[in-house]
Amino acid sequence: MNTPLSWIKAYVPELTCTEQEYMDAMTMSGTKVEGYEKFDADLDKIIVGKIEKIEKHPDADKLVVCQVAIDEEGTTTQIVTGASNVKEGQKVPVVLDGGRVAGGHDGKKVAGGVKIKKGKLRGVESNGMMCSIEELGSSTDFYPDAAEDGIYILSDNPEYKDAPVGSDAIALLGLRDADFEYEVTSNRVDCFGVLGIAREAAATFRKPFVPPVLTESGNDEKTEDYISVEIQAPDLCSRYVARVVKNIKIEPSPEWMQRRLAASGIRPINNIVDITNYVMQEYAQPMHAYDLDTIAGHKIVVKRAEAGEKFQTLDGQERELDSSILMICDGEKSVGLAGIMGGENSKITDDVKTMLFEAACFDGTNIRLSGKKIGMRTDAQAKFEKGLDPNTTMEAMNRACQLIEELGAGEVVGGCVDVYPEKKEPIDVAYDVGKINALLGIDVSEDEMCKYWEMVDLVPDKAKKCVHVPTWRQDILRLADLAEEVARFYGYDKIPTTLPSGEATQGGVSYQTSICNMIRNVIESYGFSEGMTYSFESPKAFDKLLIPKGDELRKAIEISNPLGVDYSIMRTTPLNGMLTSLSTNYNHRNKDVRLYEMANVYLPESLPLTKLPEEKMMLALGMYGQGDFFDMKGCVEAILDRLGITTGVTYEPKGEHSYLHPGRKADIMMDREVLGYLGEVHPEVADNYNLGTKTYVAVLDVAKLAEKANFDIKYQGVAKFPAVTRDISLVMKKTVLAGQIEEVIRKSGGKLLEDYHLFDIYEGENVGKDEKSLAYSIRFRAKDRTLEDKDVSAVMDKILKKLENLGVALRQ
Repeated sequence: MNTPLSWIKAYVPELTCTEQEYMDAMTMSGTKVEGYEKFDADLDKIIVGKIEKIEKHPDADKLVVCQVAIDEEGTTTQIVTGASNVKEGQKVPVVLDGGRVAGGHDGKKVAGGVKIKKGKLRGVESNGMMCSIEELGSSTDFYPDAAEDGIYILSDNPEYKDAPVGSDAIALLGLRDADFEYEVTSNRVDCFGVLGIAREAAATFRKPFVPPVLTESGNDEKTEDYISVEIQAPDLCSRYVARVVKNIKIEPSPEWMQRRLAASGIRPINNIVDITNYVMQEYAQPMHAYDLDTIAGHKIVVKRAEAGEKFQTLDGQERELDSSILMICDGEKSVGLAGIMGGENSKITDDVKTMLFEAACFDGTNIRLSGKKIGMRTDAQAKFEKGLDPNTTMEAMNRACQLIEELGAGEVVGGCVDVYPEKKEPIDVAYDVGKINALLGIDVSEDEMCKYWEMVDLVPDKAKKCVHVPTWRQDILRLADLAEEVARFYGYDKIPTTLPSGEATQGGVSYQTSICNMIRNVIESYGFSEGMTYSFESPKAFDKLLIPKGDELRKAIEISNPLGVDYSIMRTTPLNGMLTSLSTNYNHRNKDVRLYEMANVYLPESLPLTKLPEEKMMLALGMYGQGDFFDMKGCVEAILDRLGITTGVTYEPKGEHSYLHPGRKADIMMDREVLGYLGEVHPEVADNYNLGTKTYVAVLDVAKLAEKANFDIKYQGVAKFPAVTRDISLVMKKTVLAGQIEEVIRKSGGKLLEDYHLFDIYEGENVGKDEKSLAYSIRFRAKDRTLEDKDVSAVMDKILKKLENLGVALRQ
């Protein structure tokens, strides 16, 4: 919302402050000012001058030489001009040598203004310049009597003709003013009008608020004899007020009204239209005028439109309507889109004799949706959709009729038609001084709080400990709202810093979050850095990952309003994001990179969706540079070990993962359940992501890890008896897995087995081409005695016998 400061001062006459002070204070008290523009920012040394004598220029047909008086003593200065509308005896705005103007005759402003210096025009000295309205930084919207092309003649305007020569022309023209832009929140509907802003300014600067005094208007006739009103959709129209004005006189509105409207961004048209717009800006209550002679049956019916109905609005466009759109109709036809725009069939023309004035309160949500359906956006609609106060409707109507009489625009018929099915009543909101002080962290007395509330017309009742809230303050509903009023007028900058008070409660994190924190600690100790990627991605990711057609991973949820095709589906695997991040690092020449992400994937039960998809958190690991498949496997084992998942874990190389290298991949299994997978990225996939080196990934289901985690750890004392270690070297086919060997050792070792680990792998001349050798160190210990050789040999024989079943033999 925009409004000139002079309009605010009209209702707060004692307001004295600079533009910056006004902006800062209003913003701090809760009425945010986005900025302001001074009308005289680029103007300097401009006075009222009087043309005493005009002579032709000796060397230019289109120039004249003027002797211009610049003070009351008759001092003159010579000015050369090309304007064709100057005459002797006229008073004009004159910028003297060293002064500044806003721009030129083309209407374009120049930043910082244009400095005027004395000089010569075609050999004749000129000591200044006479100004057009554009050079004063304004336009004919603000000054309709100004010439379209020429000097602004002050003496042609009765308001300025007696201005003293040499006086300040900028102040005379009302340009010592500034236009302020406000950011009004939707809950402060009253501040969408100048009166609401002025009330806030009065409270902010502790000055009296002087609203316009409404006087009774109208002749001895009755509006009911001219028009009747019926509301058939009371859920969409809570109040409708109508008055009639006859003997209309269409003419320009006064300059003060035109300037205020123009400064608010509204183009002045004529007195009737300008009055409706003026009251809309003043009271935040849109109004509309109809030609009464076009209203069939002199009857207004407020009802929903017919489905498929066609209606031509004032802008000449034909609109197709549906039954959700509220219409203003007469006895035969629709004459206006309620709250949006009137119809071409009832518009005010220069021939209008009798006019119907409308002020109503419509449902804000319906007005907004209706405007979107028909593709319209008007100033009235912008205010209605915020949800207006129906009790302001009559005040606005009376103000408009008062202005009609004051401006001589017509004869107002007495009385009004007011259809108000369910009156909105003010409410009382209870207050508690102690609670408000505790909430704000201040110490303010009850008397001071009441003073703050009274400044904005909130009437306190100390006996009942409540505040009487007028209906136009729709944002005051509870104690916290009253506390906000205290805070903003006490001063947000004065509220001290305090510690929160209250009973302490034990905080904590969820079980899965604690699992995630443990995982982070482990993998970050292995040199991994956390990354984060979007949950939505491109369908092309499936092709880049070589995922076959018909695969479950391709059943992705499509986003209804995507940012673009590259962000149009919800991911079903975290690998695309991980590989994209690794690719970015690789192409930025980062040599050794290790990344991890706690990434949610979204797995629908069926498509299209019938219920919410399964949202699973997956731990994705990725690395290239130093490290290989076994380093990645070691990191996974460290995670499992930290979570107490130490038994029953196997690595099966038979998993179907098209994006992994066929010979360097494995499913991570526990009790025949897949916890995740790891492996080297398939070379073709690596090429698709511009990864020119071997890359390794692992993906683990966090929910399954949390389910399998075991923290039931029992203390065992320091061993009292020595351990016995046996090293064995085994020969086997290359197809035999180390995991199979270790499973045999674990199951056959019995209670005496304490530990085992692989310490050597050999392939070469001393074994067959399709064979390999694995060497293990196995440690045995008894809790109750020192082991003898025969005890260990018996267990070793059992282990070797079981290994023979796998085709494994001792290496000779």
